[in-house]
Amino acid sequence: MTDRLTTVADSPAPATSPVTPATQDTVRSTGRRALMAGFGAVALGAAGSLAVATPAQAAPVAMGAKDITRAETVADLSRLRARAGEVAIVAGYRTPGDAGLLVYVGSDAAKIKPNGGTVVAGTRGTTWLLQHDGTLDFRVFGITGPETAADDALAAMVNDPRIRRIEAHTDLLFQKRHRFTRSHLEIDFGGHVIATEGIEPNTHDNPFGAVMFFTGVSRDVVVEHQLAEAWPELTDAVAVPDAAKFPVDTWWAVQCDTVAGGGADERELQRFVQVTQQIDGQHIRINYLNGWPLDKGRTLTWRQMAPVEGVRISNMRFLGAGPFDGPTDGSFPDARELTGSHPIAFEYAIGCDVADVHASRTWWPVVMRRWNTHFTTERCSVENPPTVFYGGAGYLTQQIYCLYGRVSDCTSSNARHLNDLTASAYCLVENCHGDGDDQGGNPFTTHGQYEHDLTFIGNSGLMDIANSGAQWGTSAKRITVRDHVCSWFVAGTKISDLTLENVRVIGRSTFDPQATMTINADGAQVRGCTAGLLAIGQRSARSSRPTTIEDSTFALPKDQVLIQTPVTVPVSFVRCTITGIDGAKARGSGPVEFVDCRLSGPAKGAPAEIGASRVTIRGGSVRDAVLSATAVRDQAIALEGVELSTERAEGAMLSRAAGSGVITWRLSGLTSTAPKGVAHVDIGTGVNHARVTGSQFVGGRMRLTDGFSEPSTLLYSDNVERGVEKDAPEAGDRVLIADVLTSA
Repeated sequence: MTDRLTTVADSPAPATSPVTPATQDTVRSTGRRALMAGFGAVALGAAGSLAVATPAQAAPVAMGAKDITRAETVADLSRLRARAGEVAIVAGYRTPGDAGLLVYVGSDAAKIKPNGGTVVAGTRGTTWLLQHDGTLDFRVFGITGPETAADDALAAMVNDPRIRRIEAHTDLLFQKRHRFTRSHLEIDFGGHVIATEGIEPNTHDNPFGAVMFFTGVSRDVVVEHQLAEAWPELTDAVAVPDAAKFPVDTWWAVQCDTVAGGGADERELQRFVQVTQQIDGQHIRINYLNGWPLDKGRTLTWRQMAPVEGVRISNMRFLGAGPFDGPTDGSFPDARELTGSHPIAFEYAIGCDVADVHASRTWWPVVMRRWNTHFTTERCSVENPPTVFYGGAGYLTQQIYCLYGRVSDCTSSNARHLNDLTASAYCLVENCHGDGDDQGGNPFTTHGQYEHDLTFIGNSGLMDIANSGAQWGTSAKRITVRDHVCSWFVAGTKISDLTLENVRVIGRSTFDPQATMTINADGAQVRGCTAGLLAIGQRSARSSRPTTIEDSTFALPKDQVLIQTPVTVPVSFVRCTITGIDGAKARGSGPVEFVDCRLSGPAKGAPAEIGASRVTIRGGSVRDAVLSATAVRDQAIALEGVELSTERAEGAMLSRAAGSGVITWRLSGLTSTAPKGVAHVDIGTGVNHARVTGSQFVGGRMRLTDGFSEPSTLLYSDNVERGVEKDAPEAGDRVLIADVLTSA
C-alpha cells in the first residue's frame, strides 16, 4: 500500500541546506495519513539531514519540496515513479518493521545503478536513494538471516563512500570472495555467526582470497636504483637518485635485492613505508629505522602505492567452509585450499584493525596481512582448522612485510600458528595463548626472513623463531620474549640479540617431555628462565653483546650436548642451577664460564665432557657431577672458590682425557669432599701445567703422579688435606709441593 501525502507547508530540509526557525514547518493534516506524514517528517529530519550528495546520487531533499510518499515495503516503493527530490517513507523492507523506518529521496538520474537497498529502482527509469547518517546494516537490503547470501549487500555498502559504518543484526551467509579498495570504514558484525558454505572456489595458493580482502592500489610508479652510499642500521635516511620523485606523505613498498650467495628469497628489507622528508636532492627520510645495514651498491626497488587505510572489522563468529576431511600430513595437492574459507585479508594497508573475530575450521589465516603498517589484532581466536601441516594454513593471523603492529588477547586451539611474523619489525604480541599445540602446530613463530625488534609478553604456547628454511635466510634480530610459558622453545637459527626473561618451558608427555630450549650464541641473553634440555649452538656472529644465561634453571637429559661444536664465542652462566649432568657435553671451542652456579648430576652419572678452550667455574657448587676436560685442543681449566662434593663410589670429580691438547689448570680456594676411593683431582695423562693452591680436600684421593712428566709443571701449595690419599710426583725443577697441612 502506498500513499502520497501533501503537507500544508514545506518539508524540513537536510543539514546540507540552511534551516532556520522561519523555515521549519509542521504537518497540519489530520487523521491517520496526517499522523503518518507527521511521523515521516520527524524521521526525515533525523535521517535526511545527515545525507550527503555525491555525483552518483540525487541531491538530498531540497527546501520547498511538497510531497511525502509512504510505502509499506520496498517492493511497493519500487512500483512508484520517483520524482527528483521527492521524499518516501517506507515502513520496512519486506514487512513493516523488519528493517526499521526507511527514508528515500527520489531521483530521475538514469546513470545510478539500483542495488536493491541504498538505491531502489522506481518505474520509468527513476531511482529512490536511501537517506542515512553514514551507518547502515544488511536489513536495508532485505537480508535478515543466513537464508539469503549477503554478498551483494556487502559490496554495495562497502563501495558506497557515504557509508562509514556497516552493522549486522542477524547471522549472515557469504558465498563470494570480495576485493575492496575502500578506506575509512568500520564493519561490525554484532557478534553474529558468519557462514560460508557454498562459497565460490579460491585460486591456488591464495591466502588473500578472503571473504573481505581490502587492498591498496598501485600508483604505477617504480623507482629502482643502486645505493650510492651505505644505508647504516637503525637509520631512517636513505640515498635515492632523485628525492623529487618521493613526495612527502607518499607510501612505498620497498625491498632490496637478494643476499649474495643466500637463499632464493633472502632479503634484509621488505617494508611498507611513508616518506616523511625530502632531506636534499638525493636523500629522503622514511618512517622506519632500518633493521639491517645495506652496503653501497645494493639494489632497492620502490613501488608507490595508494594504501587502504582506517578499516576496522569486528565482532563476528566465522565458520569456515567444508569439506574438512583430507590429507593429514600437509601433502600436495589438497583441494581444500580452493574450497576452504577465511574472513579477512589486508594488503598495502595502514591503520587497519581487527577485533573480536572468532573463527572455526578456517583454511588460510583468519586475519591475513601483507605490506601492513600500524595495525592491531585483538581479542580474536581460531579453533580446529582442517590442517596444521599444510604450509600457510591453519593460522589465526600471519603478517608479512609488516610494521608497527600489535596482536593482543588472542587465542588458538589445535591450530598451526596463533601468530606468524614474517619479514616484519617493531611489533608486539601480548597476552595471547595457544592450546592444543601438541597436535603439530606452534602458536608463536617468525619466518626467519630478517625480522627484527619483535616483542612477546605474557603469552603461552610453543614458540619456534626464524626456522622456516634457508630459502628465506633463517635470520632475525632483537627478539624479546618475556613472561612466557610453553613446553617447547626453539630459537637456534641465525637469531642475533635474543632476549628471554622469565620464560618457563615445562615438559609435556604428549609432545616434548624434555622441555626443550635452544638458543643461538650470538648475543643471546637469558634471565630468570626455566627449562629441561638446553642446547646452545652458533649459526651467526653479528652481535656485539655477550651470550649470558642468568638466574635460570635447567634439568638436562642424559648425554645432552649443552654447548654445540660450532660455538666459538664466550658463554656465561651466572647464578644458574643445572641438574641432570650425566654425560653432558660442551663441545664448542669458545670459553665457558659458570659463576655462582649450582651444578649437579646423578651419583652414578657419566662424566661431563668439556672441550672449551677455557673453562671457568667461580663460586657455587658441583655435586655428584664429574667433569672431564677432553684435551681435543689446548685448554685452560680454572676453578675458584668452588665447593665440590659427591656420594659416588668411584671415579674422579675433576679429570682429563688422553687428548693431545695441553691443559693449564688453575685450582684455588676449593672445598672438596669425597668418599674413600674417589679422586678429587685425577690428572694422569698428557701435558699439564697445574697450580693447585689455597684449597681444602677432605677424604678421597689425589692422583697427580702420571700427569706431570716432562715438560709438565705442578705447583701444589698452601692446601689442607684431611684423610686424603695423595699420589703426587716427586718434587723437582718442574714440581713444587709446599706448605701443605695434612691430618688423618
